[in-house]
Amino acid sequence: MSRIGRGQFAILAVLLGLLVTAVILAVSGWNSAGSADMTRAGWLAMGFGIFFSLIIGCGLMALVFFSSRSGIR
Repeated sequence: MSRIGRGQFAILAVLLGLLVTAVILAVSGWNSAGSADMTRAGWLAMGFGIFFSLIIGCGLMALVFFSSRSGIR
């Protein structure tokens, strides 16, 4: 197993810092909302958004898989 160099370590440190910052911002945003109520329309919109995001993600991954297997670039 090869050792990581300075450049790779710097990239890893920056990405880890960005991850920690994103988590801190997400938690503070979630906590600042308090006990905000969501209507049925809000839940429905969120459900449709999650569903279609998953469909698009799975479709794109299938396209990547089949493209990789067929050798088309």
